[in-house]
Amino acid sequence: MPKLKTHKATSKRFRLSGNGLLRRTRLGKSHLRRRKSARAKAEFGALKTVTDKALRKRVKRLAPYLKKK
Repeated sequence: MPKLKTHKATSKRFRLSGNGLLRRTRLGKSHLRRRKSARAKAEFGALKTVTDKALRKRVKRLAPYLKKK
């Protein structure tokens, strides 16, 4: 079976956790942060777990060789 091409934008936006959960970064952390609360700004550093089953399936197809980090 031939190698599959990885969608590079997807591989940069998503990571797998140690136990195989799909993780993503938060939206809206690049600008207009002065008006956000300290708690909201602190949460931008954390990764969120992707719970949507359809999105997990799509990411797996776009980035089949996603690494655990």
